[in-house]
Amino acid sequence: MPLVFSHFRKGGGAARNVFRIANVRIAVTQRHTRPFLIIETGQPVASMRRHRGFPHWIRVAAGLDADEAVVVNVEGGDALPAREGFAGTIITGSAAMVTERRDWSERSAHWLREAAQEGMPLFGICYGHQLLAHALGGEVGVNPTGREMGTIDLQLHPHADEDPLFKGLPPQFAAQATHLQTVLRAPQGALVLARSDQDDCHAFRWGDRAWGVQFHPEFSGTHMRGYVNARRDALHGEGRCAKSLARAVSATPHARRVLRRFVRHARQLHGH
Repeated sequence: MPLVFSHFRKGGGAARNVFRIANVRIAVTQRHTRPFLIIETGQPVASMRRHRGFPHWIRVAAGLDADEAVVVNVEGGDALPAREGFAGTIITGSAAMVTERRDWSERSAHWLREAAQEGMPLFGICYGHQLLAHALGGEVGVNPTGREMGTIDLQLHPHADEDPLFKGLPPQFAAQATHLQTVLRAPQGALVLARSDQDDCHAFRWGDRAWGVQFHPEFSGTHMRGYVNARRDALHGEGRCAKSLARAVSATPHARRVLRRFVRHARQLHGH
């Protein structure tokens, strides 16, 4: 459904743009006339849902007000909107696997491929990172090194210092991660920006407006410890100690900065 805009001023306050998407009326302040689209591809583990869902975590971490983001739950059956009118798109994580090729996932991949080709700013997180890589012709599969979980050391490639989102960050910094699948081969023409000891493609950029990150910039320490505890039985079966991983969880401010830089960069592209 295309966005339908109108304009109004209420109570002498700031002018607001109003649009409808999937029959939901959204008001966006004049300060930022284009909202961000958040494509919701899954839910957190059950024990963490009291902290709300991925879109909320992303919005808070990105510094977006409630009226600066529109959420479309594709896993739950929501249709993707027309791309016009958005500052950019952020794709969430999911417990699903890209290799399952679910209908909603493949439809989203098609939408993302066209969006990337049209120059829409895109930022994929974990599953979103893998889905974007798949959409652009990369290869996704089971991580040959096994499950990566906890606060990990992210290592930037030297050329990342020329990237709008990673420029000036330390060559190695902490990030939160939890995944079984990974990008085995980045899309043709993509630039791999970061790696970890368990994953050679922790971040990539395709063109100059599309990024994927395997790590979770939206995760706080509370989120990460909650995930470690939720996976304690699986970790035990893999010979790993959930308590040790949970104790090693630390803050990841540089990882969060990458997400905030995407928001700022996307707005600048639109002259905001």
